[in-house]
Amino acid sequence: MKLIIHGGFFSESDQSHEVKVAKQKSLKNIAQKAFEYLQSHSAFDTVAYAVSLLEDDPLYNAGIGSQIQSDGVIRMSAAIMNGETQKLSGVINIQNVKNPIFVAKDLITEDDRVLGGNGAKIYANENGFEDFSTEIPQRRKEYQEKLNNGGKGTVGCVAIDKDGKLAVATSTGGKGFEIPGRISDSATVAGNYANSFCAVSCTGVGEDIVSNATATKIVTRVTDGMTLENAFTKTFEELKAIDGFAGAIAIDKDGNIFHQDSYPTMVFASFDGENFEIFN
Repeated sequence: MKLIIHGGFFSESDQSHEVKVAKQKSLKNIAQKAFEYLQSHSAFDTVAYAVSLLEDDPLYNAGIGSQIQSDGVIRMSAAIMNGETQKLSGVINIQNVKNPIFVAKDLITEDDRVLGGNGAKIYANENGFEDFSTEIPQRRKEYQEKLNNGGKGTVGCVAIDKDGKLAVATSTGGKGFEIPGRISDSATVAGNYANSFCAVSCTGVGEDIVSNATATKIVTRVTDGMTLENAFTKTFEELKAIDGFAGAIAIDKDGNIFHQDSYPTMVFASFDGENFEIFN
């Protein structure tokens, strides 16, 4: 049993040392809570739980930490994928729910598993998700001042459970000040992908991740026999060719954990019950 989580990027030039320390503490705490949860739950349930904790922390750009779009509205996207069944479900540009990842998780049993905009919100309301404003004063201040607070980013979790099953979940509040209706990578197989061989969650510039098909490439290459590290190396070389900005976390079927970013520093933490690895 192992897991790894990410919370976007950190920039020394845009964020303080205090914020860095706060993120390190937060990620360690969430990784530990998620690992404890993994002891008695599947990887699929665990990744949703871990991402919900990240959504609940305003340090990250997801859930209540979400950025505001150019029209002053928060729209969020999230997806989850079960490596065993290879089913993905997600929501795109959903508004006014506390945890988009739980709406995405509920959709896994539906025939129509990816919903967007108003349709996603109607589904959430019909399935017991209460209205919840994810806006916090700091986000409104940033929006009004037209400051895109650097170092924010998508959140995600990859886990392997005691049965060797893999799962991944990813959630984002967007990039801030984008054109309304813009779709990121998070609820697509470019940013969130898993099968029985490997699971990957991405963060960074969604357009770059989609153009590079980052998560899908890594998982496919591992499935075809590449080591996890080599699959990352080749995929990030291709990302570099388009000057892409991305980071990714992954676990393969043998429990190997790997992470890489094209521009430092992706914030992440991994835990296997004994050893923590946390960004520095």
